[in-house]
Amino acid sequence: MKIIPLSEGAFTIDTTKVFVPFDVEKDELQKRPLGSLLVEVQPFCIVTKNDILLIDTGLGYSNKDGVLQIHQNLINNGIDPMGITKVLLSHLHKDHSGGVSKEDKILGHTFLSFPQAIYYVNKNEFEYATQKGSPSFTPAEFQILANVDNVIFTEGNGKIDDYITYEVTGAHSPYHQTFMIEEDGEKIFFGADVAPQLQQMKSRFVAKYDYDGKLCMELRQQWWEQGQKENWTFLFYHDIKTPYVNFNNY
Repeated sequence: MKIIPLSEGAFTIDTTKVFVPFDVEKDELQKRPLGSLLVEVQPFCIVTKNDILLIDTGLGYSNKDGVLQIHQNLINNGIDPMGITKVLLSHLHKDHSGGVSKEDKILGHTFLSFPQAIYYVNKNEFEYATQKGSPSFTPAEFQILANVDNVIFTEGNGKIDDYITYEVTGAHSPYHQTFMIEEDGEKIFFGADVAPQLQQMKSRFVAKYDYDGKLCMELRQQWWEQGQKENWTFLFYHDIKTPYVNFNNY
């Protein structure tokens, strides 16, 4: 399998939940509002024998030419955005679901960003995020999923095409889910925001912003130990410096 990190860059976020671009070489965190956190955003494309997978859809920002950043990142890596066959959504916080759809401001119409793909999202997560809304969720960006045919609302744990396993973990958010992709003995694990960075896998870090920070920490320890034994490749959504780690070369 081929792993393609799709970094959208670094941002700061405060209590408003607005993601503000941050240049790590020029900007100073101390000059941002008190309590601002530095967050890196990085969806992934995984090329398998039968699929071109997209895992989470980023912030949904567009570049100066009006092209979705995630589309441009795919194109830069030789991937036609219209060739994405499956979109796997871990949860619907705005930095993970912003690129689900795109609004045509001239026509006043919203359309799927990956119209040829099947979208997979947890049913309870969709209902919770729709009801909860701002500031953590932006329903206008993912509400289209309720009205199209190419979406599968998953419930509980299960498998997709016998090689992608999804599991509801909660912990970061009530219906947060993870994905394991297995092909030819290779295992790629996406822990999303329960396991967002390499450094968190190696410490007993408990975050106040998690729905259940203690459970997040416990799951990270469990996965890290199991991953070493079974040679998983870990994908890290919020770690641009170390987008993924495999224990053969770690």
